[in-house]
Amino acid sequence: MTHRDARRVDARRLEPRRRDARRAEARAGDAGTAGAARAGARGGGAAGTGVAPGEAATGRGRGVLEGAFALLDSLRRYGDGAGVTELAEVCGVPKGTVHRLLDQLVAVGAVERRDRRYRVGPQLYRLGQVWEPYPGLRAAARLPLHRLRAATGAGVVLSVLREDLALTVGSVPGEVEPIVQVHDGVAFGLDTAAGRALRGPRRPGAVLDREDVMAGVCCAALPVRAPDGRTVAALTGMVRAGRRLEPLVQAVAEASGAVTRALATAPPARAGVPGAPGRPTPSFRPVERA
Repeated sequence: MTHRDARRVDARRLEPRRRDARRAEARAGDAGTAGAARAGARGGGAAGTGVAPGEAATGRGRGVLEGAFALLDSLRRYGDGAGVTELAEVCGVPKGTVHRLLDQLVAVGAVERRDRRYRVGPQLYRLGQVWEPYPGLRAAARLPLHRLRAATGAGVVLSVLREDLALTVGSVPGEVEPIVQVHDGVAFGLDTAAGRALRGPRRPGAVLDREDVMAGVCCAALPVRAPDGRTVAALTGMVRAGRRLEPLVQAVAEASGAVTRALATAPPARAGVPGAPGRPTPSFRPVERA
């Protein structure tokens, strides 16, 4: 999937959020102007609108959050950064609102500013590392993914099913990098080998893609299973067209089996430390001295 295709998929998914953000902005504007003008005449409620103060604050807060997340999702797609005008057009939010939200996001480290362009900040990266699609999955897959890449030269992707897409949660770039950019966070359609493996193969064995989705790229994918047998992820190897797929299938099978076994033998994760099975939660309380 190219950057252009990924942006089209993201644009379709973002459209309901943009619509909600525009409506929330309009409601907030109405409450701030017409409501203020009626405050003296009607009294009560939020700025004379007849809406309870708590309800008005909740509505405004939800609108701010939706707008902020729409901006963050857009910045994710603009890897090299974006300006206020670009973001306002993509999100369908007024430039003044975009500028105000960006200032707030910069202040908390979720966004960083360089010159007049903005990009995702370090705090958002740190928060994202905590998310675990299945307990211990990323830790269990880390070594098998790198071994699969070393043995085959393939681009390797570990994906989970989210919002009718195969979302990449672990990856190692390989020989297909000039054609398909492999990195965490990229989403693939369910018609891909990864998507079909996540939905459940129609017959036993690897799901193969012989340039069915993208010219020049062939894939082999197999499910990764939890101890109870549920499919929790798919492991995919991607190579250039023209290579024999049998060795790739064997290597992917070994890697997916290694991840499945690691999940079955991993100690239970401790509360408060997602993705770190058995690792104690660090204590930050001061040591009392006698």
